[in-house]
Amino acid sequence: MLTILFISFISFNFYSQSKYVFVGSYNLDKAKKGIYVFQLDTVKGKLKKITTVKDVLNPAYLTVSPNGKYVYACTDAKTPKAGSVSSFEFKPQNKSLTFINSEKSGGENPVYISVHKSGKWIVNANYTEGSVDVHAVSEDGKISPLVQSFSYSEGSVNKERQDRSHVHSSVFSPNCDYVFLPDLGSDKIRCYQFDSSKKEPLQETQYPFTQVTLGSGPRHFAFHPNGKFAYCIEEMAGFVCVYNYDNGKLDRIQRIATHPDEIVKGFGSSEVHISPDGRFLYASNRGEENNIAIFSIENNGTLKLVGYQPTFGKTPRVFAIDPQGKFVIVANQSTGNVVVFKRDSVTGLLKKCSESKVKNASCVQIKDYK
Repeated sequence: MLTILFISFISFNFYSQSKYVFVGSYNLDKAKKGIYVFQLDTVKGKLKKITTVKDVLNPAYLTVSPNGKYVYACTDAKTPKAGSVSSFEFKPQNKSLTFINSEKSGGENPVYISVHKSGKWIVNANYTEGSVDVHAVSEDGKISPLVQSFSYSEGSVNKERQDRSHVHSSVFSPNCDYVFLPDLGSDKIRCYQFDSSKKEPLQETQYPFTQVTLGSGPRHFAFHPNGKFAYCIEEMAGFVCVYNYDNGKLDRIQRIATHPDEIVKGFGSSEVHISPDGRFLYASNRGEENNIAIFSIENNGTLKLVGYQPTFGKTPRVFAIDPQGKFVIVANQSTGNVVVFKRDSVTGLLKKCSESKVKNASCVQIKDYK
């Protein structure tokens, strides 16, 4: 009898847990589908489309609220003299994603959006404008008008790509008490303290920026689960920088290439994530490579190359790892396909399970629901 109850308990928990996958795209036309929602079959690794959203333009980057109720998107991306952030309510019980509202993003071409752990704030980065902007969020997921904004003008050594600031991401520290802003245009990782008790939460800090290698173009940023290490991928140089992290301060301890030595140009490095167990780092390369570089993480936070995994498409702009670390899902923008990989937790290697068509897929996020 106990055995039967145990099996029933395991079965109930297995089937009551659902993984939903949210995909953003450059739809280029409001009349066309812009956001796609899939359910992930965790046995076969296949995606089943459950709903889509129209009437939004270029929802290029998405993030999901901590409680899973809301999806926030960078909308009107790559649209001249425009830029907005939009909110949607997701109801897994009836598999619906419903528009709530939009507000101006505070700058042209929003490319990244993060949610505070409280769910009460979002911070977005505007690439073309070179700015960071903060909005409050109400309990019903509605985004308020802009409450705070900082913009930057300085560039760096590559006059073609770094004519001015281009903030490419906005990432909260593990405790959400700091925000880090890799700025491709100025070769800086900017930093603000985040005080959620204030009406304007971004506060100046002792270390306002970390200078990176000139011409490298810092893009995306990730923290190790232990909170002691941080990793920044450099789009233009094709490297990952490893930092010791302590209370808003970054100290570089390693800089390692995401590509083989024989590749000397066209890196287009894009996204960086760490497995939930903290043992492996994954970094995507666009350009000539179209792969994911896989690194093991040593006890001191440094990286050791494991290998490369082709993404079975072109321009892997964003990828995501599910909360249990079993799957990696890649959005290949140029070929318009989303590929699901099963992850080996021992070796860190990836094995393709399936792929689905999403035209101009630009972002993917995974969330567990019960």
